[in-house]
Amino acid sequence: MFPEYRELITKLKTTDRHFSHLFDKHNNLDAKILRMEDHNEPSTPEEIETLKKEKLLLKDQIYAVLKKASAA
Repeated sequence: MFPEYRELITKLKTTDRHFSHLFDKHNNLDAKILRMEDHNEPSTPEEIETLKKEKLLLKDQIYAVLKKASAA
């Protein structure tokens, strides 16, 4: 996710608690969605879609923080 911001992501994960929380929550959702899609965790298609929307919102928030931090 966002390879052009790899260094900034590494920095923000250790210096920005809010960013770190968003990043971890996104990664946890991604793993949960994969488990559901692989049928390793019970789910419905609707649940998966809801989680994907939540994950996309988190990605948008992460990108906003990255853009702001890179402009500073």
